[in-house]
Amino acid sequence: MTPRRNRMLSVITLLVGVSLAAVFGLRGCDDLKSYFFDPSQVVAGAVKGDQSFRLGGMVKDGSFIRVPESLDVSFVVTDFAQEVKVLYNGLLPDLFREGQGVVATGKLNQYGEFVAENILAKHDENYMPPEVADSLKQKPPETDY
Repeated sequence: MTPRRNRMLSVITLLVGVSLAAVFGLRGCDDLKSYFFDPSQVVAGAVKGDQSFRLGGMVKDGSFIRVPESLDVSFVVTDFAQEVKVLYNGLLPDLFREGQGVVATGKLNQYGEFVAENILAKHDENYMPPEVADSLKQKPPETDY
């Protein structure tokens, strides 16, 4: 083989290798995406079967239940149109409370309940996650709570 042919083969091999690395890297990033849904979208079936996603809304007043002598809790997240029950095992943020905004990351179980892996609460009285605020602005609150 001539030196020119060797260089050309090396360049082509390098380009194919870089292209394959880019394709696999971008494909791997799909697994890291965490889509945001509000309770109305979840109830409407917008979430795929085993898809991990973020659920955001308000913690419904009177819905918080703690299992005695464990870290298991359940509560309802609402967007004032629909509700989704959330199950969580772990420590809750200090600012977590009923009637406040929350974003939870997790998956739906076979019963349609959201099993959370992580819970985020607002950090002061003026903050609400942007996705939750946008979702709640679109739906007027009901007054029968």
